[in-house]
Amino acid sequence: MVGVPARVLPMVGGAAIGALITALIFVPGQQNRGSSQPAGQADASTAMCPAIPVANQILPSIVTIAARGGAQSGTGSGQIYKAGGYILTNDHVISVAANGGAVSVQYSDGHSSDATIVGRDPSTDLAVLKAADAAEKYPVITIGSSASLQVGQPVVALGAPLGLASTVTSGIVSALDRYVPVPGDGVTHHLIGAIQTDAAINPGNSGGALVDCSGRLVGVNAAIATVPNEAGVSGGGSVGLGFAIPVDLAKPIADELIRTGQPGHPTTGLQVQEIPPALAQASGNPTGLFVQAVDGPAVAAGLKAGDIITKVDGAAAVSSEQIIVATLTRQAGDTLELAYVRAGTAATTTLTLAAP
Repeated sequence: MVGVPARVLPMVGGAAIGALITALIFVPGQQNRGSSQPAGQADASTAMCPAIPVANQILPSIVTIAARGGAQSGTGSGQIYKAGGYILTNDHVISVAANGGAVSVQYSDGHSSDATIVGRDPSTDLAVLKAADAAEKYPVITIGSSASLQVGQPVVALGAPLGLASTVTSGIVSALDRYVPVPGDGVTHHLIGAIQTDAAINPGNSGGALVDCSGRLVGVNAAIATVPNEAGVSGGGSVGLGFAIPVDLAKPIADELIRTGQPGHPTTGLQVQEIPPALAQASGNPTGLFVQAVDGPAVAAGLKAGDIITKVDGAAAVSSEQIIVATLTRQAGDTLELAYVRAGTAATTTLTLAAP
């Protein structure tokens, strides 16, 4: 049998994922466009967590989310993140309901509640909902840390793949610190420092929990990689390559969404456009990012429209997404090192990020 080559998505810094990255929302009848017993302990060298106590502890904190907007609808997953009914999920799970649609949540015991969207961050694919009943009868998930995760460490994934509520799978941390750009509906979601896992996650697991063997949230399941068939069409199911947003990144964004309704990412004041290599060669300009407009921090850094940015934090400037990604893990007041060319003369500058 002739093997089918995997579709390759380029990644900043020269890495690549040899597969098609697919958001995990489950959209019935449509092409996918994106979907308390204390837990036991397990040594990081073991193959799996004791899933029964983990499931008993965590499933009451997991919800199945239904989102509707116009002719579109879909289901996904989430977890009760904070007292008062605040639920953490993926942005692509609820994006169809963002403009006047409706969202509801169903708890593990079958009860349901309407919900409202508190805030969205499409850039990192995170969102927070608030259940109308405040999720008063259900526990808040325990927040862990992704900083201490190790490759090979066992983990458990919980959610509602294909709308099947309260589904539990287990696996290990396959890799850490992945950058995974996920094409969305008119937007690219940037999974920064993503946790790769072989725990089976499928469309509908989006927004659900990835927990350690003590039942602590370490990641928010967000995407899978699949191998296309001979026609180049994604199979859509799990092949053991799943990706979760690390909780250490998700928590401050979720807290800011709850506090202000906005993610609060700092701004560079730059509008840039990639220069294709063929155009650069024909024009005699270097490859890089053409500066279309500047404002605020970019002006203060001395940049001007017409400059060509050639390096971002020491890496060759090849994609406008590098500017976006550079802001997602920084705060206002942090800096960005840029190399650029103006009228044939090379220069460098330090850009200080500003509050949005």
